[in-house]
Amino acid sequence: MTEHDPTVDDAWEDFHSAVDMTGEELREWLLTDASGEEGFRPEPGHTVSRRGEAVVNLLSKRRVDVTGADVELMREVSDLVRRELADPHREDPGWRRRLMSVGHDPLSPDSARPDEEDLA
Repeated sequence: MTEHDPTVDDAWEDFHSAVDMTGEELREWLLTDASGEEGFRPEPGHTVSRRGEAVVNLLSKRRVDVTGADVELMREVSDLVRRELADPHREDPGWRRRLMSVGHDPLSPDSARPDEEDLA
């Protein structure tokens, strides 16, 4: 991809705004039991979901190295995080797992919470 492709730039910015975990944090979390069944692949030798693994790999890339498939993944992840945060279900552990499976920890102090008004 070209270095200053506005499509890539927009997807990159949205993705990195939505994802608040590092690649290593996400990988470690995906390998825990807390991630639930969706975090694990049933094939022998593969323990992380394909999407989770793709997000981990994407987090280690430079903007100039992303592919068209990476741009689609960035959009998918950004859209998922935006949808889940717009309709929060904090009492539902599956809600947090869905977000964390793509690298967003809703309990992080830096997590965007559009359903809560700024009290400051």
